[in-house]
Amino acid sequence: MEYLDFELPIKELEEQLEKCELIGKESHVDVTETCKNIEKKLIKTKKDIYKNLTAWQRVQLSRHPNRPYTLDYICAMTGNTFMELHGDRTVKDDKAMIGGLGKIGNQSYMFIGQQKGFNTKTRQYRNFGMSNPEGYRKALRLMKMAEKFGIPVVTLLDTPGAYPGLEAEERGQGEAIARNILEMTRLKTPIITIVIGEGASGGALGIGVGDKVYMMENTWYSVISPESCSSILWRSWEYKEQAAEALKLTAEDMKKQKLIDAIISEPLGGAHHDRETAFKEVEKTIVNTYKELKKLSTEELVEKRMEKYLNMGVFKD
Repeated sequence: MEYLDFELPIKELEEQLEKCELIGKESHVDVTETCKNIEKKLIKTKKDIYKNLTAWQRVQLSRHPNRPYTLDYICAMTGNTFMELHGDRTVKDDKAMIGGLGKIGNQSYMFIGQQKGFNTKTRQYRNFGMSNPEGYRKALRLMKMAEKFGIPVVTLLDTPGAYPGLEAEERGQGEAIARNILEMTRLKTPIITIVIGEGASGGALGIGVGDKVYMMENTWYSVISPESCSSILWRSWEYKEQAAEALKLTAEDMKKQKLIDAIISEPLGGAHHDRETAFKEVEKTIVNTYKELKKLSTEELVEKRMEKYLNMGVFKD
């Protein structure tokens, strides 16, 4: 297990507990009471740390290398029913954007999301979760397919942003994202959106327009990353913590501003500490939300979705 800088007190106590248990086994000395005291202290320390996280610490947790990614959630929820679909039918298959059909129970869903890698090789293969225009066009193709067959769409957001390379811009990165936003507002099938990690800029918004939008507890959703914001405003990355606070990018901040519908709770310490519980919470959210959305007619669904986004923000005539 990898530890973040603010988790070092937890690491020390876990090491103490491990040594205590080892001494008990090797020396046959009764250390039960000592181990219990360390356990109590460990639980209290975890609660104190994770209940008082700063915005920057939430950002760090959302990027934890052991945190589950899109395919982990999809495979856990659908079992062996997931069938990945490839290509945008124009350029190529974008490996950073994945999508396909899968079942939760007896209901089929079209799952779409950004996929990151778990080591150097897979990170390069997945382009670090940063999609090219063909990724967004593939996502739109799959959404249109879902609309045609009356299948609900589930989008899972986890990206540091759309790929900013020259070739991506040449192939119409901005147009591809804008087209997705337009088409998703009027898609005639339910859309459930969940931020499972990083939700950065248009890269996330390109598949982030939903009837219901949720964020997991230790995720962030913003127009820019704290590091980039700090770089622009202060010409240095040193102020990233200050930028994270100012951006109001945590799930709690987004809920207060009525930009998301609800927060999905995570196990103590983050989704990577208890993956199964995290998977079940997301699955439960999807199932319950679809039960609610399927009661609406197509016209009501689209009208409510458009109203939802038109009511966001503050403006004056």
